[in-house]
Amino acid sequence: MPSSLEVHQFPCLSDNYGYLVHDATSGETVAIDTPDAAAYLREAEKKGWKITQIWNTHWHPDHAGGNQAIKDATGCTVIAPAVDAPRIAAVDREVTHAMGVDLAKFEAQVIDVGGHTMGHVAYHIPAAGIAFVGDALFALGCGRMFEGTPDQFWASLSRLKALPPATTIYCAHEYTASNARFALHADPDNATLAVYAAEVEQRRAAGQPTVPTTLDRELATNPFLRADDPAMQARWGGANAVETFAALRAAKDDCR
Repeated sequence: MPSSLEVHQFPCLSDNYGYLVHDATSGETVAIDTPDAAAYLREAEKKGWKITQIWNTHWHPDHAGGNQAIKDATGCTVIAPAVDAPRIAAVDREVTHAMGVDLAKFEAQVIDVGGHTMGHVAYHIPAAGIAFVGDALFALGCGRMFEGTPDQFWASLSRLKALPPATTIYCAHEYTASNARFALHADPDNATLAVYAAEVEQRRAAGQPTVPTTLDRELATNPFLRADDPAMQARWGGANAVETFAALRAAKDDCR
């Protein structure tokens, strides 16, 4: 990651992660989503940073609920996905797939990852090799399909699969232990997954985060990203990746 860009990660609410992305050269700071305004303002103050932008991934209150309070406190600019924007407070700019947003000299590419909500987006900063994916993709999992369809959600995951494999993936929740249990059920013969799951268990037992992850690791172990793998299709059925993804998502929904 370029030395002038720093990601500060911190827990908030019951299982969310908050992210502040700071450019040391310009002094600009982006809040990725706003699950807890007080926590974000407190963490920014600890770092000596001022929040200048908010980049929302989707409309859910544990992602956009702190917008107004943070904007009132800082005067920041709020950027949000156009489809979800009517349900998001204090939006200044609406964005759609393939648009760019800037943090000083760093450009983030907006990626349509609809499915969890219709307008969900991710923000990929190629120069830093990082992506903020909200609830679209998790370590060893993906978001629940509240609003979208299986073909939409699989297309969204396919866009993320196409990012450089070394990309660091910042997802919004600490769900990995639960996801690992389902992944082992979904893909029991995956030795790489077994190693990953054991590491997750150790990290959580020690009170350590399992986020961020890397795309290459997820490509090898995350069952939802492997719905196009013949072995997964043979185990879970489906004539194509969309049908296999739908079967996996339905099974995970039943395993809560």
